[in-house]
Amino acid sequence: MQRFEYKVIPAPKRGEKARGVKTTEDRFALALTNLMNDLGAEGWEYVRADALPCDERVGLTGTKTTFQNVLVFRRVLGAVEAAERPPLRLLLQEPAAAPTPRLGPAETPLSATAPAVGPVKPNLAAE
Repeated sequence: MQRFEYKVIPAPKRGEKARGVKTTEDRFALALTNLMNDLGAEGWEYVRADALPCDERVGLTGTKTTFQNVLVFRRVLGAVEAAERPPLRLLLQEPAAAPTPRLGPAETPLSATAPAVGPVKPNLAAE
């Protein structure tokens, strides 16, 4: 069974200028082509494009939903590479527990005695 890792990146919003590329559509296609060729050279295979909802804050308490265009890529995990990688955690999974710190004195405590604690004595001189 093959295992894959995935990469999701924002789709380009603007085209790239190049010699002989004049129209907006051609510039956008060039930007997308360059992006896909760069990722393809790293072993990523294009899967699909999606428009996904994203909630954004507006003002102090408001939210609005926008849609983000993303490109999804995948590549096969090699047997050696998969064994070396730490296991992936789910985003909704509880975070791993932090190690408990060991507590102890930072310095050697002084050998002074603390004052006695008790009820407050009335100040006789104030009367």
